[in-house]
Amino acid sequence: MIEELLPDLFRIEIPLPNSPLKYLNSYVIRSSERNLVIDTGLNRKECLEAMETGLREIKVDLGKTDFFITHLHADHFGLVGKLVTDTSKVFFNRPDSELIESWDGWEPMLEYAGQNGFPKGELRNALKSHPGFKFHSQWVPELSILTDDDTIRVGEYHFRCIETPGHTKGHTCLYEAEKKLFICGDHILIDITPNIQCWSDRENPLKNYLTSLEKVRGLDVGLVLPGHRRVFKNHDKRIDELKQHHYRRIEEVLTILNTESKNAFQVASEMTWDIDCASWDQFPLAQKWFATGETIAHLRYLEEEGAVGFRISDSGIRIWSGKAQS
Repeated sequence: MIEELLPDLFRIEIPLPNSPLKYLNSYVIRSSERNLVIDTGLNRKECLEAMETGLREIKVDLGKTDFFITHLHADHFGLVGKLVTDTSKVFFNRPDSELIESWDGWEPMLEYAGQNGFPKGELRNALKSHPGFKFHSQWVPELSILTDDDTIRVGEYHFRCIETPGHTKGHTCLYEAEKKLFICGDHILIDITPNIQCWSDRENPLKNYLTSLEKVRGLDVGLVLPGHRRVFKNHDKRIDELKQHHYRRIEEVLTILNTESKNAFQVASEMTWDIDCASWDQFPLAQKWFATGETIAHLRYLEEEGAVGFRISDSGIRIWSGKAQS
């Protein structure tokens, strides 16, 4: 599906097969000088075909096209290596680029997941089903780094970068003040909530995310262009809904830990998830992975607030408990 949202600003639906996200919204700004593609899709045939078909239909020449990638996840970044030309610039944020540069494989994440109770016999299978493992970019083109308040001009559009860490360390949105446009990647989604995961003791992504929601509250926005699902209005209302969602999650975690200590995987198995499965055992392995990562993010948030703590079991597993019963 291709639609023109405003003059020379298009949305191309890039399919994400077998994903509950369904598709990525790739936004394309057409200009007589240089075009700009915002987010690209997974590095897989279906995504490439949809992108190339869409660009042909709106008469966008990749030889005159630059790219802005909101964050490093494969459904946004993965296809860019197949689309760039010798003249392309790829605009990206510094924190996520540093993660790419310092990448030492999936082993630390797998080890951390095992320490938090993810069944060790399933770790390799979980990795094999992870879209970031299967469909990442085969190579990373040279990146042009942008930071908070940097600007990009494309035709009649003048965007300001707004760093919104949380979903990733360097997630960055684009705001067009004159046209009241907010291109927000996975920072604010309608119908679904952005997945906030944590796989390191060095981070508190949920705290960062809640702070980033407040950072963009009050912007004069007429239309929100998210990375997934439909475009929408009234971003302040959606911000309130997302904050309340996470506060309810925080209370849910505390309730689960109120009477018995558990590891993060066990906590995740008792939480409420919007997925069409009768029980936790029926969850696809990839969804168990995402749910566990999000549960750890809430536990880390509560840990820094002093509301929960953990001990290490004899088998090396973190056992979390609420301070009320620790």
